[in-house]
Amino acid sequence: MASDTEPGRRRRCCAQDTPDAPKVPDSRGDSDGSRRGSLCDRHCAAINNVQGDLGDLGCHLHRPRVLPATSTPSCCQQHSEEVCESCVVKTTLTAENAVEANKLSNNYKFGFKKWKSHVTARPWEDRSEIVKELYSDLNIVRGSAGSTLTCGNVLYLLLFGWWLSLLYVLVAAVMFITIMGAPYGRLCWDLAGYFLWPFGKVIQKVEVPKSHQACEAGVGESSALLGGPTPLRWRPRCWVGTGYWQRASTAVWLCLGYPLLALAHGLVCVTAWLLIVLIPVAKLSARATSRVLPLPPERVLIRHLRMTEVPLEGEVILCCYRAANPYYYKYAVDGINVFAVNLLPLVLVTLVLGYVDSPNHLTGSAVKFTLALLSIMPLSYYIGMAIASISAQSNFAVGAVVNATFGSITELTFYITALIKGSREGNRCYAEVVKSALTGTLVGCVLFVPGLCMVIGGIRHQEQRFNSRSAGVSSALLFLSVGGVFAPTLFSKVYGKLVCGECHNVTQNPLGHYLCHNCHFDLMDNNGTLYYSHVQPLVYTVSILLPAAYLIGLFFTLKTHTHIYDIHISDCHMPGHHHSAVVHWSRWRALVILLLSTLCMSACADLATEHISPILTNSTISQYFIGVTVLAMVPELPEIVNGIQFALQNNLSLSIEIGNCIAVQVCMLQIPILVLFTIFYPTNFTLLFSDLHVYASMFSVVLMNYIFMDGKCDYFQGTVLVMVYFILLAVYFFAPSPSGC
Repeated sequence: MASDTEPGRRRRCCAQDTPDAPKVPDSRGDSDGSRRGSLCDRHCAAINNVQGDLGDLGCHLHRPRVLPATSTPSCCQQHSEEVCESCVVKTTLTAENAVEANKLSNNYKFGFKKWKSHVTARPWEDRSEIVKELYSDLNIVRGSAGSTLTCGNVLYLLLFGWWLSLLYVLVAAVMFITIMGAPYGRLCWDLAGYFLWPFGKVIQKVEVPKSHQACEAGVGESSALLGGPTPLRWRPRCWVGTGYWQRASTAVWLCLGYPLLALAHGLVCVTAWLLIVLIPVAKLSARATSRVLPLPPERVLIRHLRMTEVPLEGEVILCCYRAANPYYYKYAVDGINVFAVNLLPLVLVTLVLGYVDSPNHLTGSAVKFTLALLSIMPLSYYIGMAIASISAQSNFAVGAVVNATFGSITELTFYITALIKGSREGNRCYAEVVKSALTGTLVGCVLFVPGLCMVIGGIRHQEQRFNSRSAGVSSALLFLSVGGVFAPTLFSKVYGKLVCGECHNVTQNPLGHYLCHNCHFDLMDNNGTLYYSHVQPLVYTVSILLPAAYLIGLFFTLKTHTHIYDIHISDCHMPGHHHSAVVHWSRWRALVILLLSTLCMSACADLATEHISPILTNSTISQYFIGVTVLAMVPELPEIVNGIQFALQNNLSLSIEIGNCIAVQVCMLQIPILVLFTIFYPTNFTLLFSDLHVYASMFSVVLMNYIFMDGKCDYFQGTVLVMVYFILLAVYFFAPSPSGC
């Protein structure tokens, strides 16, 4: 961003003062050298690296305007002969409160977990009309709601409406037979028609204070509250509103009618909630159970809604227009996404079934392994949200410690439990599966995660740009980490002794060619001198250098070169808004959830490793493929979802950083921790990988760096990354199982 105006000199480009550009204070009082550097640092801005629509995050992106290189703004004429060393990316994000500002700042810090969802409650007026409708109660009457004949309403009729209506008819018959429950029989008869097709109808609570007073005076009323003739059943009587719980009809209703209907509505509520798009039906059933059925029958009024009757008088209890809403995937309960809420009972089922049914009388090992693996997904979500909540409400030191301690807890828990089980059984297959999972996580986060985000983000945005300098830091660390992790393997290839299990002479000539099987490099020759004297010290050296390089990367990006991620986060409220931060999870609550989730994660990992043995021995699929796909990518699904959400908002920088940070942590933190663990608890895990793992990892890192060189991408480049990932999966699928499995 400089133009050569004089030989040997370059001039720094400056952004003119714009409404979005931050104000620069005058620095004339400083020394000449510092004044020049300060002003140039503050005026130089480039916006072609970081672009993002963070509207859904409740933030605004303020970008300085970049002038052509040939122009000489008046604000910088006096510094036209300065040397431009670099142009700094400056982006200002305005958050809703200080906690959200801290969370957004943590998203741009290397080594911190990137979290898309809010950790505080968003102000109601800042939400879109679509989101407001998701959280509204089913008691709002709208003047024009359109046709009620929709696919979702028909689906309700087929799944719930017909049998729920039939149940009400049967309960009405029972109430009529009891004689005393006749008023409730008439109520159930009317509700049978309502729940068959509740759309476009309202249930109101009739208020009868004046009628009650008139009845006590001996004067009856003959008009309904809403106008028109009053049905016989709705005419007020002297006992309306008095002694409801002392009536005989109420006792009959509470014994014979209400429990059965409440159970049916509970079943409908749970089923509709699990289907997510039918959450309005769950709200309908829950509200009917709690607000309609406990009322006296004379206080319930069911009406067909007409446009001429809007607005209605009286309290509206139920008014539903749509049974399905596809936007309910955004729904959250206390800040927790509805998918994570629905998967939480799966964790309880997994733990109970896994530890109670140890002899596998109820289910087999395959089912328990699948349940344990699926349970890891919601637990990973809770761990991620707890880490983000604690970091957003704490200082930098606490956030760094929490992210470093629990950032990789999901993967490490599974790996360590698998290695312990393999050591106890003397089975080397577990160590090979762990190596496959490590390689699969590395390859998946380098190819699949950014590639998928590019494809999905490219559908909405024709071209996406990202911060190539920050991606370059991660790429350099990836090159270093991959070289360090596979250095012992390459060393063994050079100095190891090739040993084969079986060889056949193809030409029947002693000097001819031999065909050998099950060949590998033996490092244990001469009582393991090569391994214990050369390879093992190299492994320990690499395991020390890699975390040290990770710490240097943190110091580089977070301390000395913070301008690479020059994101200014402001916690100022948007104009006209004055809200205090209402966090979903306090620090203590987040800490408790974090510890409980980690404990449950350990139990699920133990169950997964306990029941994976039959799958590894009896499956026709290569153990390489199982480790690279299922065991590697299932725990990363919450991170993949976060990356996709960032990409849809044109913030591809964070999508790429998610994959890169996981890959770097695999090589620089997880693998050294596993090596350190083997020192205190001997296992079969050694830092020697198969050739397939080495070639796949190195090729993936090289391809990723080639794609990320220019700082921009589109869906085609993302498709290339995804296709290469699937090609590698095909290679692993058809590869023979590792030796010892």
